[in-house]
Amino acid sequence: MCAEAKTKTKSNNKHEIEEITNCPECGGGSIYQDYERGELICEDCGLVIDDNYIDQGPEWRSFDMKQEENRARTGPTVSHLRHDKGLSTEIDSRGKDSQGRTLSSSKKSQMYRLRKWQRRSRVSGARESSLISALSEIKKLTSKMGLPKHVTERAASVYRDVIEKNLVRGRSIKIVSCAVVYLSCRKLEIPRTLDEFARESDFDRKDIGRTYRFLKRELNMKLKPTKPQKYIQKFCNELGLRGNVKRSATEIIDRAEERGMISGKGPTGLAAAAIYIAGIKEDKKRTQVEIADVADVTEVTVRNRYKEIVEKLDMDIDV
Repeated sequence: MCAEAKTKTKSNNKHEIEEITNCPECGGGSIYQDYERGELICEDCGLVIDDNYIDQGPEWRSFDMKQEENRARTGPTVSHLRHDKGLSTEIDSRGKDSQGRTLSSSKKSQMYRLRKWQRRSRVSGARESSLISALSEIKKLTSKMGLPKHVTERAASVYRDVIEKNLVRGRSIKIVSCAVVYLSCRKLEIPRTLDEFARESDFDRKDIGRTYRFLKRELNMKLKPTKPQKYIQKFCNELGLRGNVKRSATEIIDRAEERGMISGKGPTGLAAAAIYIAGIKEDKKRTQVEIADVADVTEVTVRNRYKEIVEKLDMDIDV
C-alpha cells in the first residue's frame, strides 16, 4: 500500500513538471483540460490521455479583475521575458493610495518623479538596453508566428546565454533574436521551417540559417534532426485534413523510417509525400501543388518522394 502511494505521488509530480503537448495516439497538438473531471483529452481523436490530471490553478474563484487581485497571495512568476525577470518594484500609476483614496496633487507629482527614476534605474547600461530590445523582438516574432508561450520563454533564456558568451557583437540584434527563436523551436521540436522565419522577418533564409548554426556551435547545443512526423499535424491542419489522414500519413512515415528511407532527406518533403499518399488512400485527396505550397517545397520534390515511398514500401496506389 505504501509502495502504491509513493508511485502515485511520483506520477503526479511528473505531471506538475512535464507539460503534455501532443497526443500519444494520433500525435495531435489539440489537448483539452477538463478541470471538472480532472481529465486530459485529445480533441482530434477523443483519447483520454490522463484521468487524474492535477489542476495547477488556484483553489479559489474570482469573477472580476479586482477580486482576482485581492485574493491572489503571490505575485507573477519569474519570467525570462522581462529583462529583470519580473523581480523589480512597480510603482502604481493610478494616483490612489493602498486604501483606494485619491492622492493629493503634490503626492501625485512625487509619485510621478519616483516612477520616472525607477524606470531609469532598472536599465543599468547598454547591455540591459540591448536585452530589452531583443526580448521585444522575440515576443513580436513569436506572436506573429503563433508560437506557444514556452517557446518564447525558452528563446528569452537562450538569448541570455548568448549575451553571457558575448556572441551578439558584430551582429544585428534582430537576426540573432530570429535565430534564437528558430533554435528554440528545434530544441522543443516545434515544426517550423527557415522559410517561415524568412517570411515573417526581414532576413534571408541563408542569413538566419548561418546565424543559427553559429549560435548552436558556440552554445554547444546538441539538436536532433526534425522528424517528418512532426510536420504532419501542422500540414494537415493547414490543408483541412483530420483524423484518418493524419494517422495514415504517420503510419507511412513510421514504415519508411523502419526501412531507413528518411535518413538524409528533407523532413518537409517526406511529410508532404506521406500526406499526398494518405489523402489518396482515405479518399481525401489534395493535389501535389496544394501540398507543396503548404510544405514550402517544390512540386517535383513531392512527386519524387511519393514515387520513392510507393516503390520501396510496395504500395498499390491509384492516382
